[in-house]
Amino acid sequence: MKRILLFVMTNIAVMVVVGIVTSLLGVGRYTGTNTGQLMIFSLVVGFSGAIISLLMSKSMAKMSMGVKIINQPANADEAWIVDTVRKFADKSGIGMPEVGIYEGEPNAFATGAFKNSALVAVSTGLLRGMTREEVEAVIGHEVAHVANGDMVTMALIQGVMNTFVVFASRLIGSLVDGFLRRGSDSSGPGIGYYATTIVLDILFGVLAGIIVAWFSRQREFRADRGAAQLMGQPQSMMNALARLGGMHAQGQEMPKNMAAMGIAGSIGKLFSTHPPMEERIAALKAYQG
Repeated sequence: MKRILLFVMTNIAVMVVVGIVTSLLGVGRYTGTNTGQLMIFSLVVGFSGAIISLLMSKSMAKMSMGVKIINQPANADEAWIVDTVRKFADKSGIGMPEVGIYEGEPNAFATGAFKNSALVAVSTGLLRGMTREEVEAVIGHEVAHVANGDMVTMALIQGVMNTFVVFASRLIGSLVDGFLRRGSDSSGPGIGYYATTIVLDILFGVLAGIIVAWFSRQREFRADRGAAQLMGQPQSMMNALARLGGMHAQGQEMPKNMAAMGIAGSIGKLFSTHPPMEERIAALKAYQG
């Protein structure tokens, strides 16, 4: 919680500084924009979507993935999954997450707004395609995501990026509009403002997506190390990653849903939320050494 509070306060301070600098430079006079009001508007718009998505993440995951929550284990596999999650949760010092299972190709994910009330779910494909030790390592990876507060951290980073996208695109849009309409007596934003804002929302949104994806990839490396610590050795996690990499190489499509915290990788280096399997295995080998 202290880390999250520090992160939020740091970024609010950065935004305040940006607002002060733009005011001192007189940007508002050139654009006819109240930069303070624009900053507040950007904060509200930027963070509201990210926070709402975070708060709804568990319910949305259950609905979209068809997750069956294991309240009372119906068989030995379900009992083992629940016991494994409980073991790792206790070891990580977090509350027992909800545990679920869903039909699908080999994958797993963790989600939820709070460490002590998260959701960890594994697919039937994961149970069928991996050894128990490998599945255990994957579960450790997801529990590590929860213990590290990755869901909250990524939502905050997304909110910060959204805020800067909204603020910068509208400020620049006002500058362009003012330049195009200089000498005009008409009031209110013109076509230059709307056109520039739309284009920059897309462009800055793409750049923000690259930054968010980079942070996500660092979180994956950290969760891999967390799984190795929970298992007491990194080899099981390395085996699980190699198995998943082999499945992917054979053309088995990995689920796209819950990609932010799932074990499966994404396509495209810059926009990938997960590093390539070989890089993750190499990082674990270095950690082992």
